[in-house]
Amino acid sequence: MHWQEVPVASKANEALRRLVGRCLAGDQAAMIDLVELHQASVFGFCYRMLGQRQDAEDAAQETLVRMLRSLARWDSQREFRPWLMTIAANRCRTMLAARKRRPLPCVIQEDQFEDDSCDWQSAEQLNEEIQLGLDRICPEHRQAFLLFHEHELSYQQIAETLGCPLGTAKTWIYRARRQLADWLHKRQVVSEKRR
Repeated sequence: MHWQEVPVASKANEALRRLVGRCLAGDQAAMIDLVELHQASVFGFCYRMLGQRQDAEDAAQETLVRMLRSLARWDSQREFRPWLMTIAANRCRTMLAARKRRPLPCVIQEDQFEDDSCDWQSAEQLNEEIQLGLDRICPEHRQAFLLFHEHELSYQQIAETLGCPLGTAKTWIYRARRQLADWLHKRQVVSEKRR
């Protein structure tokens, strides 16, 4: 019998399973560790989905609370991250639906800095244009895009997270990329349109 090294990913999964087990046993320190382990990625996903910091903070907090309350329902034979991102996606969808029913906030434009050539300002402007473009993409396509590009989930994991067929997840990501590229070209952020 040959000894095989256990892959790093499975070691991390096993450590996560042990941490979840401690949480289920009522270990408060383990609960804090689990929240701290995932809060940045959950917030980042919610912020990209919702585009407003306060809404993203609320959605991320609700997601993490629901995660802790629902740990007993997590199937430990499956990966944890797609399960958690499903909760985050559902919270964001709920908030987006509620947002449609309330009036839009007034956007206040800040004065431009005198030196437009600063690299950090260009990066900030690009990020703002990307966020504006993402805001115009339908929620399902945006979620799939963000899960793929920011959270590096596989197509299969995205399909499971969003509850759609694999082909649909791939199509949504493709359409989101296309719409975002069209937006950046229209706003003259990119010089040539790639098809």
